[in-house]
Amino acid sequence: MWKRIRKHTSFRDDENFTFLGKGVDFKGVIHFDGTVRIDGRVEGEIHTKGTLIVGENAVIKGIISAGSLICSGKINGTINAAEKVELMKPAVLIGDVRSPSFSMGPGAHFHGMCDMGANKWFNEEPQDLENVHDLAAHRGKIRAQDAQP
Repeated sequence: MWKRIRKHTSFRDDENFTFLGKGVDFKGVIHFDGTVRIDGRVEGEIHTKGTLIVGENAVIKGIISAGSLICSGKINGTINAAEKVELMKPAVLIGDVRSPSFSMGPGAHFHGMCDMGANKWFNEEPQDLENVHDLAAHRGKIRAQDAQP
């Protein structure tokens, strides 16, 4: 009759969540599973296939490889993200970004180069273009079949 109701946490039980709080300084190479939130200082490499959340107080210098990056802090380095990079106020990112999706909110700052993979579309050979005609080549000309009575 009197049952105890258990509240569930906001994170799924099978998801790993790692937190490096404000005041934590780390140097070296870090490999994580799942979601990572950093509010401290990191110098080196950060690798995760999940989401990396960089808090407002975080300062990161080095190489970042992640599934997704959501940044409100300061990053100086190279970023490779498989899904997306999102900069939110007051983020400062100095370095190069490689990701299929890159967005910046008002108040975020970015100085560097961004590669969103457009080169792969330009380098691909066109396919099934045998029925496509160049309209510019025929501009102002009458087609031979239309000119006959």
